[in-house]
Amino acid sequence: MEVIGRGTASPPPAAPLVVGVGAGRGVSAGEVLGLVEATLADAGLSPRGVAELATVEAKAGEAGLLTAAERLGVPLCGYPAEALAAVEVPNPSAAPLTAVGTSGVAEAAALLAAGPGGQLLVAKRKSTPRGRPGKATCAVARALLTDLRGVAEIRQKDPSRPAAVKSGQGGQRRPDVDRPDAGQ
Repeated sequence: MEVIGRGTASPPPAAPLVVGVGAGRGVSAGEVLGLVEATLADAGLSPRGVAELATVEAKAGEAGLLTAAERLGVPLCGYPAEALAAVEVPNPSAAPLTAVGTSGVAEAAALLAAGPGGQLLVAKRKSTPRGRPGKATCAVARALLTDLRGVAEIRQKDPSRPAAVKSGQGGQRRPDVDRPDAGQ
C-alpha cells in the first residue's frame, strides 16, 4: 500500500474511494457526515466517488455510522480488529488499541477496503465539534480497480482471507477481504 499524502493527489474519475471511519460510542450522523464531507472537500474529492464507508466490526452497529452511510448511499462495512491491526498505518493511536484492539481504525479500514495496492489519499482526520472532544475520525483511500465489484469478485476467490460484516443491509456478510499480509 502506498501513502500519497494529505489530499494532494486526486484519483482518476473511475477510481472508487473508500472512507475509513472511526467512532466513539454515541457519535451522531451529523458529526460523521460533517467530517467526511469536509475531508473530501478539502482534498478536492467528490462524495459521489465514495463506494464504501469502512470501520472496525465492533463499531459497525453505531447508529451514527449507519445513518451516515445511508445518507451517502453507500454500504458500511465492518472489518475484524485483527485484520485492521495487520495493516501498517502512518498515524497509530493508543485509544483504538485499548478500545477495539487495533492501533488504527480509519486509516487501516480505508486501506484494507481499498484492496491490494490501495493508496491512502487523506490521512486520519478527527472531528472538531464545539465544546467537546471529537467522536469521529476518517481517512480516504483509493482502490486501484475501477469498481469495488471487481474487488469483491477477487475476494470471493480466496477463502483464506477474513470476512467483513456488511452493516445496514440486513446483516449480510461481505465477501472476503484482502489483507496486506495475505500470502506472506
